[in-house]
Amino acid sequence: MNHASTGLETIVARALHRAPANESALLAWPLACGSAVADRTRALDFSNGILRIEVADAGWRRELANLAPRYVASINKYSAAVVKRIEFVVKA
Repeated sequence: MNHASTGLETIVARALHRAPANESALLAWPLACGSAVADRTRALDFSNGILRIEVADAGWRRELANLAPRYVASINKYSAAVVKRIEFVVKA
């Protein structure tokens, strides 16, 4: 089973590396954070190495900010562009 998941991860990484650089980080967000977090957040934009993610409230922003280094490392495995940091923005 581990071999299958490694193969699938390789396929996904290749597909995201073929996406336009400014879109690949946005597309990688759900893979990095998982479906539970992805269902409650929205990738807004990616510019100058900063990925902006919309969250519901300040509590979510605090919690996810603590996980940001892990998310950045995961996204950078998949994205064609390098993400330097993630900025969490509370939904207006």
